[in-house]
Amino acid sequence: MVCGGFTCSKNSLCVLNLLYIMVSLLLIGVAAWGIGFGLISSLRVVGVAVAVGILLFLIALVGLIGAIKHHQVLLFFYMIILFLVFVVQFSVSCASLAINQDQQRELLEMGWNHTENARPDIEKHLNCCGFHSFNQNESCEATCFASHNCVTCGSIIEQHAQEVLRIVGGIGFFFSFTEILGVWLTYRYRNQKDPRANPSAFL
Repeated sequence: MVCGGFTCSKNSLCVLNLLYIMVSLLLIGVAAWGIGFGLISSLRVVGVAVAVGILLFLIALVGLIGAIKHHQVLLFFYMIILFLVFVVQFSVSCASLAINQDQQRELLEMGWNHTENARPDIEKHLNCCGFHSFNQNESCEATCFASHNCVTCGSIIEQHAQEVLRIVGGIGFFFSFTEILGVWLTYRYRNQKDPRANPSAFL
């Protein structure tokens, strides 16, 4: 059967969802590895990573079951959810690639102010204290704190933020197109008739 038929659409959709399952398990595994080796002590950061991984896993599982069984309802909800994920991810990726330096600095400072639990990890691994300034009376996990010769974390983070945003934006941009491919495959697959089914039956 030529590619574009029922079997090809089914297999393509199964492979795509297996890829999403592997990515979700990788995300959960990286979060567990980070906390296991002491790289991440913030339960909120780990919780967010695990929650995103589980959500992606569940979406991919729905798509995989729907593809295997040619289940119209599961495929419909999978298609809608995947399209919404595409819209959000595409928007975030474009924003990451288009952000200028002032907006980047403002977002980093806002993120720093809202991540009190993750600050010790950042200070420890970057060997820095504070964001733009640091009070010597405050505690700091960095090794340089003993000598009181620490640079601010903001200056280090800002050096690498542009590169990280480009990488994250590029990866998100790439995966957003795999999601729209999944939406298109699901739409086409839903409207194809199983050649092994009863010819007089409805789709």
